[in-house]
Amino acid sequence: MIKSLSITNYALIASLEIEFEGGLSVITGETGAGKSILLGALSLLLGQRADAKSIRQGAPKCVVEATFEIQGNSLDGFFEDQELEIIDGECVIRREVQANGKSRAFINDTPVSLAVLKELTDQLIDIHSQHRNLFLADSLFQLNVVDIVAAHPETLASYARAFKEFTEAGKVLAELLSMAEKSNEENDYLTFQFNQLDEAKLQSGELELLEEEQIMLSHAEEIKSALFGVDELFSGEGFNVLSSLHEIVRSIQNVESFQPNVKEQRDRLESNLIDLKDIASELRSIQEKVEYNPERLLFINDRLDTIYSLMKKHKVDSVDELVALHKDLGKQLEKFYSLEQEIVDANKQLEKARKALATIATQLTEERKQSVPRIEKQLVETLLQLGMPHVRLKVELTAHEPDKTGADTVSFLFSANKNAPLQPIGDIASGGEVARVMLSLKALIAGAISLPTIIFDEIDTGVSGEMAGKMATIMQQMGKTMQVIAITHLPQIAAKGSTHYHVYKEDTELDTITHIRTLDSDERVREIAQMLSDGVISEAAINNAHSLLDNK
Repeated sequence: MIKSLSITNYALIASLEIEFEGGLSVITGETGAGKSILLGALSLLLGQRADAKSIRQGAPKCVVEATFEIQGNSLDGFFEDQELEIIDGECVIRREVQANGKSRAFINDTPVSLAVLKELTDQLIDIHSQHRNLFLADSLFQLNVVDIVAAHPETLASYARAFKEFTEAGKVLAELLSMAEKSNEENDYLTFQFNQLDEAKLQSGELELLEEEQIMLSHAEEIKSALFGVDELFSGEGFNVLSSLHEIVRSIQNVESFQPNVKEQRDRLESNLIDLKDIASELRSIQEKVEYNPERLLFINDRLDTIYSLMKKHKVDSVDELVALHKDLGKQLEKFYSLEQEIVDANKQLEKARKALATIATQLTEERKQSVPRIEKQLVETLLQLGMPHVRLKVELTAHEPDKTGADTVSFLFSANKNAPLQPIGDIASGGEVARVMLSLKALIAGAISLPTIIFDEIDTGVSGEMAGKMATIMQQMGKTMQVIAITHLPQIAAKGSTHYHVYKEDTELDTITHIRTLDSDERVREIAQMLSDGVISEAAINNAHSLLDNK
């Protein structure tokens, strides 16, 4: 519960401090006195967006601070996760807003983000203002009521995980299909290019060898004729080089005994003769192998045409580059074919995620259905207390395709009149009926989640007289298990509070300031009498105020 609230330099509030009690407390004051300002300041602690315009004129910043009693609120896990300390079962929450619009939030003097602040205060306090009665017609609000009463956070978390996995699996498949669609447009062309290079079966260094062979085959007759002539000069009939060299060697040998100096020249000639014989033999072998082969030449010309054409087409300068391109195209096609398998796998994963989602969605629906009788029973019982003797209420669940909330649409069907057909509650409920239904729902929700504090901001709009008293009785009953603070303009509700606060404005020489104070018993009588009167407080109004307070 909230134990104290301190506000400095917020709107019309210069400095305000107030202590709160448990049970049902009421806040009253004239229209425009600053009740909404008080709630606006308190909303900053709930993570509401800060507005520099809300800072009191001339002040450098505004500060809103509240002390909450959190003993027994099962918040130990939150404080441990955020590495925050609980001091004597309490926590102090502070929000500071600078004149430049920047704000800071603190929990027990430790700076925290607004997300962390909101996560904590959502578990400590709920402010229900008049405009939130409009939520009653919202199917998501109605669904939230069902989930709160069903008390199945584990199932909701499991469903959220399953839905996330399902949506992510769908995204993966969609991306793969998009890639495949783009790839299909290029695949035929890539395949054609790959097949063309694949059929060519190019080899590194092939071009140079083919070009050499082409030249040789193109001049085969010339080569053969020339080499044949060389062979004749080396070793042909009659005069030839080798025979002449033999003769020279013999002649030198004949005179070696007379002239020893020629032995060296004879050795050199013999060595050269051996080399020349080898050369002659090799040239003869080459000459014998050289043949004019028009078929081979045609093949080589065709092969070179193919290579030159591919090089020109792909704008490269070597066969090695064509070989590298062939490998690259192969990898691209492999990627495309693997993409097809990825799509198959992604479809399987999506179907698996769909089945898992359907399973947990069925469980979620069943748990929601199990909570429906309790909701219908408790709401009807409360509404009967609030003066609706013929009320009927039905919570209807309709199946739909799973989305982030589950596979159910919830509709609260309502009838306040005898024999009137059930219709969606947002379509037919009057203002006073909506107020009573929302109070009943809040009582149901607060009890289901053990909310420490709830603030009602003129939830009684559209209600008066006896019904107001009955609504106050419900608030009193809620106050037995939690802290209830009601901002009201109805004396019947104001009289039911165990503590009564009065908001008022004071005009100074410079400006107007909003204050709040706790009323004693005599002041409460006059305040309630004032609420009962048109202007001047009459003796009858005083007596009526006493009567209301005596019956609280």
